[in-house]
Amino acid sequence: MVFPFFSDIEKAAETIAPYVERTPVCSSEHINDLFEANIFFKCENLQKVGAFKFRGACNAVFSLSEDEAAKGVATHSSGNHGAALSLAGSLRGIPVHVVMPKNAPHIKINNVAQYGAKITLCEPTLDARESTLDKIMARTGAVMIHPYNDNRIICGQGTAARELLLEHPELDVIMAPIGGGGLISGTCIASKGLNSNITVVGTEPKGADDAFQSLTAGNIIPQTNPQTMADGLLTSLGDKTFPIIHTYVQEIITVSEDTIIKAMRIVHENLEMIIEPSSAVVLGGLLEKPEPFKDQKIGMILTGGNADLNNLPW
Repeated sequence: MVFPFFSDIEKAAETIAPYVERTPVCSSEHINDLFEANIFFKCENLQKVGAFKFRGACNAVFSLSEDEAAKGVATHSSGNHGAALSLAGSLRGIPVHVVMPKNAPHIKINNVAQYGAKITLCEPTLDARESTLDKIMARTGAVMIHPYNDNRIICGQGTAARELLLEHPELDVIMAPIGGGGLISGTCIASKGLNSNITVVGTEPKGADDAFQSLTAGNIIPQTNPQTMADGLLTSLGDKTFPIIHTYVQEIITVSEDTIIKAMRIVHENLEMIIEPSSAVVLGGLLEKPEPFKDQKIGMILTGGNADLNNLPW
């Protein structure tokens, strides 16, 4: 399999530059003291639509030909990718169709709706999402934009790590959460393109640890019956993302639900930001396994801030 090149990340950065925010990198002396490390948070929770997903969606939409774009785009999403695609489609002036599980958080359904996408709710299973999407694509001719298993998405997501490393080239480690693997795949390509010696570490919930199992087994272990509050990390790896992860990710740390909550509180109390559980999994990895990372310079991608303020887990 041929992976995307670093030059593809650079091209994506150029494509999306007029539309995305160059999000800030934040740090906290108290958090650094707590972990005895220097931690730099790339705050994609402050990205448009409140999540890194806008980068990939924007790159995919603006990479379409005029003929492809005319029929619109379609996807399935638990929320952030759908909102990102909805906004990107709106900016290009094309139709957007989003299939969402009926148990998706209301804040995420509302985020998708506010940018004008047509939403179709379905049962909260991957089979239901995919079969519903297939029917919409057959009816409309819309182009499928997969949430993560698409090189255009992978390269767009990788621009977050590119920005972080251009600002902090001294990093020893870069960490990101894993759902379907689009973000960490792009992070691998961008990070290794800028610093071949950097260590890439993934994190995921213990209750949805298919990526950990897959990396251990050396082949994709599908996600089955995930049990976690991190609703953005419920999907299985793809055939485009897994080979990149298998090649470049040194380890995947699994994170308990209690640790996810603790990480959310640490970010809120020290950075004065509320992040969603899926985003907190990245700091949760360091809480679960701090010793190997002491005295290291660590970059972390805070992936999103679309938490339900009426249903915070603390």
